[in-house]
Amino acid sequence: MSIPSEKNIGIIGGGQLGKMLLEAASPWNANVAVLENNPDCPAAHLASCFIPGDIKSKKDVLAFGKKLDCLTYEIEHISIEAIEELEAQGVEVIPKPAVLRTIHNKAAQKDFYHRHKCPTLPYCVPKNRAEYLDFIHAQHTDKIVVKSRTGGYDGKGVQILPKEEAIKLADDFDQLLLEQMAEEMVEYSVIVSVGNNEIKSFPLVEMYFNPQSNLVEFLFSPTRASADLEQSCKRIAENVVSKFNSKGLFAVELIVTKEGKIYINEIAPRPHNSGHHTIEGSYTSQFEQLNRILLDLPLGNTDMIKPTAMINLVGGENQFGAYQLKHAKELLAMDGVYIHLYNKKDIKPNRKMGHINVMADTLEELLEKAGQVQKRTKFQTTSV
Repeated sequence: MSIPSEKNIGIIGGGQLGKMLLEAASPWNANVAVLENNPDCPAAHLASCFIPGDIKSKKDVLAFGKKLDCLTYEIEHISIEAIEELEAQGVEVIPKPAVLRTIHNKAAQKDFYHRHKCPTLPYCVPKNRAEYLDFIHAQHTDKIVVKSRTGGYDGKGVQILPKEEAIKLADDFDQLLLEQMAEEMVEYSVIVSVGNNEIKSFPLVEMYFNPQSNLVEFLFSPTRASADLEQSCKRIAENVVSKFNSKGLFAVELIVTKEGKIYINEIAPRPHNSGHHTIEGSYTSQFEQLNRILLDLPLGNTDMIKPTAMINLVGGENQFGAYQLKHAKELLAMDGVYIHLYNKKDIKPNRKMGHINVMADTLEELLEKAGQVQKRTKFQTTSV
């Protein structure tokens, strides 16, 4: 029996986010079911009940959710029609289906920011080929950001292209979103948690991405931003999240230019890579916080315990099949280093396989130690 609540919770999707959400729920004996196609998915062995099914199938999601009190999702690519119907039947969906309806389409997401007067970089949702080309020619930068309106995930569907390359994609205008390129900028994230009549943000996170895969490969908190900039970022993040009028956990990705202008890039309505460091680094992790929200508990303390960095672990080029992390013993011998592997059976290039959290007493010490850890974090494939 669950200590804080007897609610029956469901997670649509059984990837690493579901796994870490279940790990955080385990101390409370929470009753959490998982719907996922693959019985070998990371979350399967931790769920109170594992239901095999297609998360994009309206029929499967409806069948999964109808006996639950509360439902969440760890990935955006699910049957929105199903969770809308479940909400209408009285199942609490967190965040609300209307949030996902906005978020899953990058054009609708951008229009949402514009409509609510939330700062975002100039963009174009072209209605025709000419409008697509006009926006490109009007830009003063050498490159432009081209995003797929739907289907993007983990850096997929986002390209930073020279103008001449972007022009070649003009025939696909109705599938694309164009965005002005911010050339000299730093990317940040704020994890915002919304519970019953309360909202709490985690400290600002500074992020660095792989230029080829667009995956975050390194982040840390506290950042090198000023206190005033951090407060402004939090204020903007909390303001845009409040417009959704929904409980949940939201990762608000921000771009800050060298002039200090702040723009909302994208929002994820779920736990996010930019919050993984909170597992060891915060009094309440992003995963515990979402469990508190699902179980109608008070929000936890979002303060940092000490400076923490996260290093993403992904499959290397031409790596396939069975694998192991090299130098694991050496890494775990270092004070303040924590390895999290996602229990994925096979490695693939750029596939998220795990992450490492690094803690230190000062930001300077943290960046030095994290650099040492990064040099040692490599996978090797193994025969089976």
